[in-house]
Amino acid sequence: MQASQWLPIAELSAKVRAGELRAADLVEQALKTIEAKKEYNAIIATIPERARTRAASIDAAIKNGETVGRLAGVPFIAKDNFLVFGAETTAASNMLKGFTAPYQSTVIEKLEAEGAICVAKANLDAFAHGASTENSDFFTTKNPADVARVPGGSSGGSAAAVVLDMAPFALGTDTGGSVRQPASFVGCVGYKPTYGLMSRSGIVAMASSTDVVGTLTRTADDAAYVIDVIAGRDPLDGTTIERDPAGYTDVPAAMKGKKIGLIKEWMGEGVAPGVATVIRSAADAFRAAGADVREVSLPSLPLSLAVYYIVVPAEVSSNLSRHDGQRFAFSYADAATLDESYTQSRGNGFGAEAKRRIMIGTYVLSSGYYDAYYRKAQTVRTKLINEFNEAFKQFDFLIGPVAPTTAFKIGENASDPLQMYLADVMTVGPSLAGLPAISVPAGTSDNLPVGLHIVAPQRSDRALLGMAKAAEELLA
Repeated sequence: MQASQWLPIAELSAKVRAGELRAADLVEQALKTIEAKKEYNAIIATIPERARTRAASIDAAIKNGETVGRLAGVPFIAKDNFLVFGAETTAASNMLKGFTAPYQSTVIEKLEAEGAICVAKANLDAFAHGASTENSDFFTTKNPADVARVPGGSSGGSAAAVVLDMAPFALGTDTGGSVRQPASFVGCVGYKPTYGLMSRSGIVAMASSTDVVGTLTRTADDAAYVIDVIAGRDPLDGTTIERDPAGYTDVPAAMKGKKIGLIKEWMGEGVAPGVATVIRSAADAFRAAGADVREVSLPSLPLSLAVYYIVVPAEVSSNLSRHDGQRFAFSYADAATLDESYTQSRGNGFGAEAKRRIMIGTYVLSSGYYDAYYRKAQTVRTKLINEFNEAFKQFDFLIGPVAPTTAFKIGENASDPLQMYLADVMTVGPSLAGLPAISVPAGTSDNLPVGLHIVAPQRSDRALLGMAKAAEELLA
């Protein structure tokens, strides 16, 4: 990755607090970069007025000797499925055009309480359904490494924005790989926490049993600094868990003595030779640094994609039922009856991928098919969780590729949903098991970024961030 115009987040905020940098100048820098690089289509909307007002308030507080937060003056970008004041929240779908948030996401509130400033909303696959941002109802984001290629998805806009230096960090969501896969495709760090570590309150829901907040940053240290602010319980989200008492910063970055399993099922058929070479080189570097790296097999892992595309559409079908043309801004105005309003609003508001997932989900939950599909999928999900637990009795971490290929060309998989779904084949397993996982830049194949996938046991987020930092240092 090229050198950034932004300092590390901890250093940037320290300089703002010390009066060496002005929050107002950082906001202008972010907005100027967003405008200068708008041809990449990473951003749906900017939030200039609110960002400038908040920056001025922070600068005034510092001038008056008042205490400000750990992220004072640091600009950031939120995926457009986070409720944020100052701009519409559309989830990149026509169904939510015109919707303005009545309250903010818990994680946005936590970041703002520490002085961070949201400057823009990033593009995504509509309702976070996709692996390329081509399912956005507005436009496709371009990969900074090659504008003819996708940046991944669904948090493609957030990942591209970080690599394009639009802000020091961005927020995404990861349901089955939507932070890790775009991070791999564009060459940044994408972090998926243990399920429940960060509140999902105020985020447009996709699949409630795997949805998590994720971060897109340039380094593992930056990820840790942001995670330390937003992790922890929230009374507005009953699935949240306690944060690590030790926090997530100042993590040890030792590689020596670590037991690491290279997942056999992620290195076989379907993995591009260039991607496999990068991952094997990373494993060799870990061995040379004193880690014990051995192959490990999780026999049920090849079934994880099939399980995911039964369980997740079922939850999508349920969560999207609230979008009926009655409760949000988008509605079919000429309907003569309520049924027609439902039909026309959903028919015109939802895109093809949302409709596909609604139909799959409704089908697998329907009478006569629930036992044949949904119940079996949940049984295999439990088996997969047990296999991960057994693997972690032998290993501290598991590794492999994030995706079987590098970024594909725009339009290459657009007419083949199955091929598009295969882009998530390595990321859905940890999501189904609720495990923390991270994508760390590991090298390139044909000049395109390749991410190393590192997975840890549940609630081992602090250890995983340390491992990511150690990997980063070895693979730089």
